[in-house]
Amino acid sequence: MNVFELTRSLVDIESITGNELAVSQYFSQVLNDLCSRFQGHFETMEVEPNRLNLFATWGEPVVTFSTHMDTVPPFFPSREDEDHIWGRGACDTKGISASMITAIEALLIAGVRNIAMLLVVGEERNSAGAYYASKHSRGSKFLINGEPTENRLALGSKGALRLELEATGKMSHSAYPELGESAINKLLDVLQDLRAMDLPTNPILGPSTMNIGVISGGRAPNVVPDWAKAELLIRLVEDGAPLRKAVDDAVAGRVKVN
Repeated sequence: MNVFELTRSLVDIESITGNELAVSQYFSQVLNDLCSRFQGHFETMEVEPNRLNLFATWGEPVVTFSTHMDTVPPFFPSREDEDHIWGRGACDTKGISASMITAIEALLIAGVRNIAMLLVVGEERNSAGAYYASKHSRGSKFLINGEPTENRLALGSKGALRLELEATGKMSHSAYPELGESAINKLLDVLQDLRAMDLPTNPILGPSTMNIGVISGGRAPNVVPDWAKAELLIRLVEDGAPLRKAVDDAVAGRVKVN
């Protein structure tokens, strides 16, 4: 199995979060072949309709290689130059998954057993596949999680606090704004307050960071908006509960927080 050819084949399959079925079918063929050749066991785990985790094991798993199949948008196919393979997911994490699979093949050829591979869906949004796998454990003493770390062993990882802010108001014609109540203005005020918050730092992981990734709302340019929504992701370096409380306090009932 050639790691570069496998990487490009995987990159060329669009698998933006929520649309992982095609790439999971391709992975299934590859892992099924390894299981057939080396007396392994392969299974799928239905996380949601048409969204499957994949699990393959050779013996009783002691070490499990794991990563995710989905990518962020937008999709673009692979290309190659003298030094690099390019394309959506080339490093996060289709190149990694290809490397893991070829490493597993080499280990099996060398007679190593008691290894497994877990591929999950949904990592780039809400970790639906990882949550499902944690609730349906197949057992393993160690897990090697594949993420881009510049080929260095990571000592830790920032957590993620995902927030949806929803604001409501009252529609009116923009010629008579005093008759309405702008949901967008409410949301912007809250977002500005959140941007001004002091976020925790860590000597190893560095600062927590906030990204306002999506903003939507309104009806038309000449209508005072009655709704607005923002999606945020905070990369955390400590327990998220205190920060979530701080967010709730800062919002103070002005918008709904999910």
